[in-house]
Amino acid sequence: MSILKKLLTAVRGAASDAGEAIVDTQAIRIMEQEMRDAKKQLNVAKENLTKIMAEKMGVEREVKRLQKSVTEHEAYAMQALEKNDETLALQVADKIAELTNELETQTALLNSYSDNVKTLKQSITTTERNIKSLERELSVVKTTESVQKANAAAAAKFSGSGSSLSSASESLERIKSKQQKRSDQMKAAMELQREQGDGDLQSKLKAAGIVNSESSGNDILARIKAKRAAG
Repeated sequence: MSILKKLLTAVRGAASDAGEAIVDTQAIRIMEQEMRDAKKQLNVAKENLTKIMAEKMGVEREVKRLQKSVTEHEAYAMQALEKNDETLALQVADKIAELTNELETQTALLNSYSDNVKTLKQSITTTERNIKSLERELSVVKTTESVQKANAAAAAKFSGSGSSLSSASESLERIKSKQQKRSDQMKAAMELQREQGDGDLQSKLKAAGIVNSESSGNDILARIKAKRAAG
C-alpha cells in the first residue's frame, strides 16, 4: 500500500471516529427528544381513544333504542293480529323490518367501535410499557455516563506529576518530614537538658551505687522498727 493510500485510510478512520463521537455525544439528547415526541403522540392517541369511546357509547344507546322499538312494534303487530287487522299488522311489520335493518347497521358499527377500542387500548398499554422501559434504560445510561465522566475527570485531574493530588501528596510528605525533624529536635533538647542538669547526675550516682532512691520492703520495715524502738 502506498503512503498516499495509507494517509487516506487514516483520514477516513479518523473522520469515522469523529462522526461516531458526535453521534454518541448527542445520543442521549436525541433519545430524550424522541421520548418527548413519543409521549406527545401517546397523549394524542389517548385523546382519540376517548373520542371513539364516546362515539361508541352513542351507538350503544342507539342499538338499545332500536332493540326496544323492535320489541314494542312486535307487540303492536301481535295486538293487530289479535284484532284480525291484517292491514295494520302488515304496516307494523314493515316498520319492524325498517327498524331491524337499522338495528343491524348500528350493531355492526358498534362491533367495529368495540374492536377498534380494544385494539387501541392494547396499543396504548404496550406503548406506555415501552416508554417506561426506555425511560429506565435512558436513566441508567445517563447515570453511567455521568459516573464515567466523573471518573475520567478525576483520573485526568489526579494523575501525573503535575496533578493536584500529586502536589497534595508531596506537600503532605514535606509536612510529615518537618514534623519528624521538630520531634527529633525536641528529643535532642530534652536529652541535652538531662545531661546538663541534676537529673543526669542522679542517674550517674545511681549507676555507681552511691545513691539508691528505690526502697525495698526490708528497708521500710527496718525504718518502722527503728521508729518503734525510739518511741
